[in-house]
Amino acid sequence: MSKPTPDAQAPVLNVETVGDGTWSLADQTPGTFTMVVFYRGDHCPVCKGYLKQLDGMLGEFAEAGAPVIAVSMNGAELAAKSKQEWELPNLTIGYGLSEADARAWGLYVSTAFKEAEADMFCEPGLFLIRPDGRLYMVNISNMPWARPSLDGFPAKLKFAVDNNYPARGTA
Repeated sequence: MSKPTPDAQAPVLNVETVGDGTWSLADQTPGTFTMVVFYRGDHCPVCKGYLKQLDGMLGEFAEAGAPVIAVSMNGAELAAKSKQEWELPNLTIGYGLSEADARAWGLYVSTAFKEAEADMFCEPGLFLIRPDGRLYMVNISNMPWARPSLDGFPAKLKFAVDNNYPARGTA
């Protein structure tokens, strides 16, 4: 598995989105960072809660100059189902992440061990990407409950920008 490196160029990311066409990381022009949240998929109740909280905070992230997309390996139908049933009216939901792209981002990939799960899916990851396409923050987990807390996260982004805080982990 490749390991994304802070301050290095982010891997390519192009996905279809629920109701919004194709989304490409290369086309993003954020004020501070683009935030990409990889989630396990429609089968994951922990993802549902996390994305629901994120959807409610999108205004704060916008004020911090950081647009957000949530991406999974689900197909179009399951992604649309999640957006509707999880009540995520504002969050951009990307779908169809390939196994190769998941691995390029350093994500852990799992196979189903119970019927409700997709045959194969990525585990969580949260990335902040600078406007020039370099990775600023890399957070990868192999468990659904081990994700960065969203509480106060937009304020932390503002602090990082205001204080010219460098990407860490580059040594």
